[in-house]
Amino acid sequence: MSTTVDERLTDEIEALEAILMDDVVIKRVSDVPHIIETVVHPSTGDDVDQQFVCVTLEVKLTPGYPDNSPEVTLRNPRGLDDQLLATINSQIRDKLLDCLGQPVVFELIELIRENLTESNLPSGQCVICLYGFVEGDVFIKTQCYHHFHSHCLASHLIAGKKYYLEELEKLPSWQQMQTPPYQQTCPVCRCPVSCDVETLKKAPPPVDSITAPPFCLTAELKALQLKMAALLAQQVAKGGVVGVGDTGPPPLTITSPSDNDNEATNGSSSGPPESTKAEAIAGVRHNGNSSNDNSSPGSPHSRPVYRGPYRGFNRRGKPGRRGRGAAAGPR
Repeated sequence: MSTTVDERLTDEIEALEAILMDDVVIKRVSDVPHIIETVVHPSTGDDVDQQFVCVTLEVKLTPGYPDNSPEVTLRNPRGLDDQLLATINSQIRDKLLDCLGQPVVFELIELIRENLTESNLPSGQCVICLYGFVEGDVFIKTQCYHHFHSHCLASHLIAGKKYYLEELEKLPSWQQMQTPPYQQTCPVCRCPVSCDVETLKKAPPPVDSITAPPFCLTAELKALQLKMAALLAQQVAKGGVVGVGDTGPPPLTITSPSDNDNEATNGSSSGPPESTKAEAIAGVRHNGNSSNDNSSPGSPHSRPVYRGPYRGFNRRGKPGRRGRGAAAGPR
């Protein structure tokens, strides 16, 4: 059973594939277009290195499209903050209402591209130095679309390689030969990256780090210091490991309430001296073995009395079992 596809949708799909070519993905269900997906970049005159932001546009075609509005989703934003995404989504909703009854996918792509071109500067902070991106900063975009100040990323990669070499020297020779070589990774997602550290080192520090006011101990920081000092004293009092030179917490002793009561009782009552205890134990042993004082070590009298069950003897008679307590019947 074949499904009829609106001619307006067919023309729109052909136009998108002709204009965007490999940059658009058409997902079909039973040969019917179902989802249109494309990654939107800012307009930079085909200069890919200057495209610092991007977002994936996903348009789910609803039954009856274009007479019915499609479901639009923005996924995987890179370099965009929540405020800009909210603005774009609001403009998308207005565009869907204005273009109801006609193809709208290409209009949505152009709308998003205009917003990205106006905001072609990564928002947020550099995760290495925690300073934002401002005009005059020299920054870099990795293959995974994460942004860092060039100066910060160079310092991060140098420190990472130094740590790798230090750990490598601690390994035996045979294990060093099996260890993979050092690989640069993104500080955010750990994806492999390839950066020229020597070029990154030449970049100046972030502008905000240069123009930032000198550090000053404020009243808020002083209050925080007092709070943390009280917390430190509490941890030390409870035996916590809080210092660099601490080898470990003191031994942990678990006691029950009955143990505490016994200790209190023993501590309050003075027990007999050790000499008295020894004499009492010796007297008990002497009285218990008074009949065996003259017996030799190997005599039967020196052996302890056996109080266990005897083999072959049953004290309780069981009827019906010959030789084990039951009355013997006539043969």
